[in-house]
Amino acid sequence: MKIAVLTDSSAYINQTDLDQYHIYVINDPVLFGHHVYHENVDLDAAKFYALLKTEHEAPTSSQASNGEVQRVLDQAVADGYDTAIVVGMSSGISGFISNVTSYAPSVKNIAVHVWDSRIACAGAGNQVLLAAALAQQGLSVDEIFVRLAQLRQTTKVMFVVNDMRHLMRTGRISNGQSLIGAMLQIKPMLAFTPEGKIIAVGRERQMKRAFQTIQTQFHEIVAQTDYPLRVSIVDANNPDLKAQWLATSQANFPQVTFESGIIGPIIGVHTGEKAMGFIYARDWQTLL
Repeated sequence: MKIAVLTDSSAYINQTDLDQYHIYVINDPVLFGHHVYHENVDLDAAKFYALLKTEHEAPTSSQASNGEVQRVLDQAVADGYDTAIVVGMSSGISGFISNVTSYAPSVKNIAVHVWDSRIACAGAGNQVLLAAALAQQGLSVDEIFVRLAQLRQTTKVMFVVNDMRHLMRTGRISNGQSLIGAMLQIKPMLAFTPEGKIIAVGRERQMKRAFQTIQTQFHEIVAQTDYPLRVSIVDANNPDLKAQWLATSQANFPQVTFESGIIGPIIGVHTGEKAMGFIYARDWQTLL
């Protein structure tokens, strides 16, 4: 058995890691009106956030077609793989996992196994990296899924959006009604449920206060955790603030591994510009 690992582009894994772990990417579509773009093809984060300011119609997200999924699977087959693990963004915010799960039985040239990360961005990306590294070590699909479950169980995120209206518009927040009255005056603090849905967990009037709350909560998490942690700080076109969050967090928690990432187009559709995320989990490299 030779296992290929596929993911959708919302994991935002850098090219170096894609190459090192031989990861295949299914590019997600983003629509501005009737114009369909695809991440990594004709739409990157810089272009997306520029369009967000100039386009008259708000963007929407969609899922990769079965034809696109099959095209990437065919690439894996041509490279000598007979089995595929597809790791995708949370089924609580996207139909990607559901679509691939439904399509998988009809695939004839490669055995397809689907894994719901129940999160997005680097939270999903680290699960992809773990799966790919374990596949290179020769573990079976079942063995890889056991390790992925261990990582997924510890993967959490605290994130803050600058404008709640995007999540309300796209319907990706489960309990947003409670914030409608004050949504123009606050910075909603959000998280993913264990089932992979987005919920509001707090509110602050300033991004600075939201970050202070995250740091306080993370201090308690670090004190209660008996395994190494890895944190990904991600931004929706907010690089200066990300650099500040990263520097402060590294100073406050020197025992934790920190890295930076992005909130790219397909997730930016829902968060809007200037959102910030603090994704933490067991360091995936300790599960190798």
